[in-house]
Amino acid sequence: MSRTAGEIREVGGVDAGGLFARLAAETEPAVFRGLVSDWPLVQAALASDADAGQYLLRFYQEAPVTAFISESDIGGRIFYTDELAETNFRQIKTRLGWVLDTLRAYKEDAAPKTVYMGSTTLDICLPGLSDDNSLPQGDIRASVRIWVGNRTTVAAHYDVFDNVACVCAGRRRFTLFPPDQLANLYVGPIDFTPAGQSISLVDLKNPDFDRFPRFETALEHARTALLEPGDAIFIPSMWWHHVEGLDAFNILINHWWRDAPAYMGPPGDALLHAILNIRDLPDAQRKAWKDMFAHYVFDYGSETVEHIPPGRRGVIGDLDDGTARQLRALLRNKLNR
Repeated sequence: MSRTAGEIREVGGVDAGGLFARLAAETEPAVFRGLVSDWPLVQAALASDADAGQYLLRFYQEAPVTAFISESDIGGRIFYTDELAETNFRQIKTRLGWVLDTLRAYKEDAAPKTVYMGSTTLDICLPGLSDDNSLPQGDIRASVRIWVGNRTTVAAHYDVFDNVACVCAGRRRFTLFPPDQLANLYVGPIDFTPAGQSISLVDLKNPDFDRFPRFETALEHARTALLEPGDAIFIPSMWWHHVEGLDAFNILINHWWRDAPAYMGPPGDALLHAILNIRDLPDAQRKAWKDMFAHYVFDYGSETVEHIPPGRRGVIGDLDDGTARQLRALLRNKLNR
């Protein structure tokens, strides 16, 4: 990691109550030291792993949870087997008590199997926990999730949502790459992924530069931070992030939200549609469609439609719930041909 460009900037003087308002204009990652150090869960974890587990169980109503488990020691790396034949773990439905008991049993194991309960909706799994262990949202409508596991490594991936991740137990190392480093990260399949998002195939701890030479450039743009319990990190939408849980017992609570109108759909759907209908066109046609997307999407402005009477601009005019419904109807009709 000595080749990385530097550390993620740290921002002080921000209280939890004003964080989301502060982030409204942010497009760069930031670390907030001690932001949630007063959360009861953080305080329980600082006392002991057992105290943190017992605190969680106070809120647990026996809802099933999904856990990633390995059959052997995989070094905590949530990944694929050779040649991407399959994932190197399996998913099971279980109970939180089993996850906590298994983590406790593996705590002193020098080469433990991986146990990882990821992206579990807080208010469904642990109703009431968010009252004192989540950030005040104000006008933001965030999805609040909890992650519990042992020493795990999640390869670099992106999320469409903005994210504030709060470390509650154990230490975590975050390594972030700007969105423009996509081509240097050697990203794997988009339709066969370990946990829903495409990941970098490079092992950050031991990169093979012969196989992945452009990754050296990615590392020059990388930013890192080591977070302790009570610290938080802001990961902007589309930033690639590699996350390591460094201790035998780790808990993280994150907040995902999207600064976009509710009528907008997932951008990844448009990518899939473009792969199907544009990518393999002849060069001249693909260039024409690139210009079309620039005109109507990426460089869109008032001059794009000012020559059309307002009542006839239709779906290329101002978007709202009504025009969004029109667009979806057009798409459905075309896809159902």
